[in-house]
Amino acid sequence: MASDARDEILKRERGGAKRGRRLGRAALLLLAAWPPAAWCVARALVVEVEVAQPEAIVVLSGASDYAERARAAAELFAAGRAPKIILTNDGQQGGWSSAEQRNPFFSELASGELVRAGVPAGKIELVAQTVSSTYDEARAVRDYAAARNMRSLLVLTSAYHSRRAEWTWRLVFSGSGVAFGITTAPAGGPSPAPSLWWLRARGWRAVAAEYPKLIYYRLRYS
Repeated sequence: MASDARDEILKRERGGAKRGRRLGRAALLLLAAWPPAAWCVARALVVEVEVAQPEAIVVLSGASDYAERARAAAELFAAGRAPKIILTNDGQQGGWSSAEQRNPFFSELASGELVRAGVPAGKIELVAQTVSSTYDEARAVRDYAAARNMRSLLVLTSAYHSRRAEWTWRLVFSGSGVAFGITTAPAGGPSPAPSLWWLRARGWRAVAAEYPKLIYYRLRYS
């Protein structure tokens, strides 16, 4: 009886050790697979669409991203990609400005960033209509372009927002006669690089949270 009990204990111990080794191997495999998987998850959100001879660069609103988007737009302008820049207006205000004694709007902050980067103020236009979503932005810019007989636009946004932006603009601009392209502010600065986004809180907001938004947009606007 005692021998049988000892054998049963040894059997359970060996089984537990095997399970522990299997779990350890599985954990190592997950750790090894996660970085490339995380890179794929991030890169799947990034879309670039070419457009010929855009008449303007449209910089989408984004309170936390306005500076990186404005700087990227200024570089495109300096490279001669388009003759002017259009800003959308999300109606949100930034922090207190001691110089102005008020809270400037993010559209104003983006305009100031563009001017500091070398874009003449006369080459910056604002879509006055206040928007609250990417869908609203697309509709506002569509109407703005139609009123000015514009036929080609280059839309600039943050890298991880580009897939949703492209899907939304393709939906809204269908049949409008206005061609558009999509380009992005490079990831790796304020927006984290695809391989490292999961190490930063901002990365989870920019990448992981974008997938539920994509699903919502397809259900809401399809």
